[in-house]
Order: sequence, then C-alpha cells, then structure tokens
Amino acid sequence: MSPALRLGPLVFPIELALLAAAVAIGLLASRLLAGARAEDASRVLWRCLLLGLLAARLAFVWQYRDHFLQAPLRILDLRDGGWAGSAGLAAALAYGAYAVLRQLAPRRAVLVAMALGTAVWLGGGRPLTPSAQPQPQLAALSLHQLDGAPASLAAFHGKPMVVNLWASWCPPCRREMPAFEQAQAANPDIHCVFLNQGEAAATVRQYLDEHAPSLANALLDPAGDASRQMSNRGLPATLFLDAQGRLMDVRVGELSTAALAQRLQSIRAVDGQR
Repeated sequence: MSPALRLGPLVFPIELALLAAAVAIGLLASRLLAGARAEDASRVLWRCLLLGLLAARLAFVWQYRDHFLQAPLRILDLRDGGWAGSAGLAAALAYGAYAVLRQLAPRRAVLVAMALGTAVWLGGGRPLTPSAQPQPQLAALSLHQLDGAPASLAAFHGKPMVVNLWASWCPPCRREMPAFEQAQAANPDIHCVFLNQGEAAATVRQYLDEHAPSLANALLDPAGDASRQMSNRGLPATLFLDAQGRLMDVRVGELSTAALAQRLQSIRAVDGQR
C-alpha cells in the first residue's frame, strides 16, 4: 500500500526509486545508442537531471515562499519532499532540446534516453499510487481518545482528511508537529487527525500538553493497526484522504509547512472536482 521503498530498516519515497530507475534506463539507452560519443550523451543527461532538480526545488520554494520566509534555512532541507515536478520536467526537457540543437551529443541517443526516462518517471508509479490500489479499511480501526473513550475515523468523513501517524519518541515526528498544529488552525475545511502509534495515553497527553497544547483530534492507536494496514514501518507517515475517506496520497517522512501546504492544496483540489 505505502508508496515507499524499503531496504532493511531504511524507508525511501517511491518517487526517489522512480527517479533512480528513470536515470538508469536513460543512461543505459544513451550508451547503447551513442557509440563513440557515449560520454557526451551521458554528460547531457546528467545536466538535464541536475537542472531539472534545481528547477523543481526553486519553483516549489517560489510557490510557497511565504512559508520559507519564516524559516529560510528550510529551503536547503530536501527531506521535506517539496518539489514542483512539472517545472523540473520542463527544465530538463528544455535543456535536452537545447543540447540536441547545439549538437552537444548524438540526437537519437539523447531523444530516446529522455523519452524512456520521462515515460518511467510519469507512468512507472501509477500502479503504486494509493488511489490505484485496494483501499485500506481505516474506518474500521480500533482507536481511542486520550480519555479512553472509543473513537473512529469514520466520524471525520464529510471533509478531506489528513491522518498523521506519529510517536513522541520519533525525532522527525516531533519536528513536524508545529507544521501540523499550524495547518490545523489555518484549514478548518480539512480534518487533521493524529494517530499515536503504540504509546500510553499518559505519555501522549504529557507530550501534547508540553509541546502542542492547541492540537486537536489526537487519538490513540495502541496496537499500531494503522501502520500495519499501510504495511508501513517508518514514522512519521501522513495519509491524505478525500471527504469519503478514500486514500489519495501517502507521505512517508517529515513534512515542512510548505510541503504540507502543497499536499493540502492537492487534496482540496481533488475533492472539489468530485
């Protein structure tokens, strides 16, 4: 279910795996087709990749510049997953076209490599997206409020929902908590729910009282059933659902205020189209 690649104890976003696959296939194709000018073709493709990544990050930073003005150093923290993919792809293709026109590398090798890489990047992840897979039964989870009363995610249907899986011992969970606290206050049209994974109510209550006193909708998942349903062993993990409770996206790893705003905008747009 979870769009993540696991290598032992390490968890990587599936986008990273797709990018690596796209680069590897593109480089292999260019070497097979470029002959004696294989190094020229590889050089062009690496430049396409670097320019694409730079453009994707800069476009994202510009789009959410108000968030980064509050914490400029977050621009350099690429762990938040904040990228403008369309801008990056456009920049990479533009440089590839320029390189072909200037004959910096064999035309056929570069064009085929870029076409294959783009196809892998755009199409390779579709079967792995949450919306394309069987939906987890999140509404059936056995949850509790901090006072021990039973709770259910079904109570939050009717609005788009963000479900954050976290624990107080998890450093990235702690770092991203202020972003969620801020997002919850600023987006009343979206439910933000926080499922603590496996900790006692007293531990959770003490942590929230000290570090996130205004946070609402904090629930307990004592058995970690949500993580188990998502086949997810990494925290934090954030689930994005539409107003009917259907899973639309999953983010494994830390979110900044800007990256969270980007995903909230996406689920709001999807819900508005229904």
